[in-house]
Amino acid sequence: MSETLERLEAVIASRRGADPGSSYVASLFAKGRPKIARKFGEEAVETIVAALAEDGPALTGEAADVLFHLMVLLADAGVPLSDVLAELDRREGVSGIIEKAGRTT
Repeated sequence: MSETLERLEAVIASRRGADPGSSYVASLFAKGRPKIARKFGEEAVETIVAALAEDGPALTGEAADVLFHLMVLLADAGVPLSDVLAELDRREGVSGIIEKAGRTT
């Protein structure tokens, strides 16, 4: 599964410097992090709407949009996918209640 996300991360990186007129990813980078973050938020809301509507196909599509826009946001912030996956690995087997209690922020 992570191979798909790793390929997506590579594609996003390769399109970062592309012409914004011909690449959606490049156009997002050109508009800056606030626009990327807003787009991620929009997709998250659309995912919630699809979930509450119990629309499986729409939820699948919106979830893909969320992952895509999160990956663009991570790339813009210089956070590699491997760091996110390592954090998930670190949390594996830890109670969510205990993990949240240990957070400083």
